[in-house]
Amino acid sequence: MEIVVCVKQVPDTTEVKIDPVTNTLIRQGVPSIVNPFDKNAVEAALQLKEKHGGKVTVISMGPSQAREALKECLAMGADEAILISDRAFGGADTLATSYTLAAAVKKLGLPDMIICGKQAIDGDTAQVGPEMAEHLDMAQITCVSKIEVEGQTVRVEREHEEGYEIIEAPTPVLLTVLKSINEPRLPTVKGTMKANRKQIPVWTAGDMAVNPEQLGLKGSPTQVRRIFTPPQRVQGELIQADSPREAAALLMKRLLAAKIV
Repeated sequence: MEIVVCVKQVPDTTEVKIDPVTNTLIRQGVPSIVNPFDKNAVEAALQLKEKHGGKVTVISMGPSQAREALKECLAMGADEAILISDRAFGGADTLATSYTLAAAVKKLGLPDMIICGKQAIDGDTAQVGPEMAEHLDMAQITCVSKIEVEGQTVRVEREHEEGYEIIEAPTPVLLTVLKSINEPRLPTVKGTMKANRKQIPVWTAGDMAVNPEQLGLKGSPTQVRRIFTPPQRVQGELIQADSPREAAALLMKRLLAAKIV
């Protein structure tokens, strides 16, 4: 099986801070990680390769530092990695991002399967995978928690609020996976050493058959106008008294003073 996995390098959400003056993310000094859902996508692809044979190629769109995310995926066991990086891609929303990633997949040659994480933890839109499928005119199944392959047919369990559905689709197909699908393996020492020696090619806009008007900000019908940190809520007051009646009287006194009642 030929499998392509799309991954994104995202800021560690425990370290995200916002500049109160510019209302933009402070990225300097903030550690980056492989999007957690995308690690599950890589693991799912590796398990399929181990069972059915084939090749796993990981692609990522981002700045040069995204190489580190790709190296981690190589250390897990992916066969090849490609970085898609160009200033022309800057400011892309989900539509422009999915268009660019789809163009990269076309350059690679349509695989049997594309696997994406359900969503990225920095945007939480869950739109890029399905939009890629539309650009590529492929079948798509989202929120997948189990994958089985029989010949040219893929059977999956798709989770939703009331349970799950069993869905079949012919290859080629694009899947987005949940964290419940597996537990991603840790990179091995041997895999890490091999990944560090691996040359990761960089594709720019000029390397792919793309329309410049559909890239980056130009190709983005949606744009982020402002990001801000909500004001911190005032800490509540604990009313202590010898009896519930006294506590209720004190609470009513506070509410009357604050003109709430």
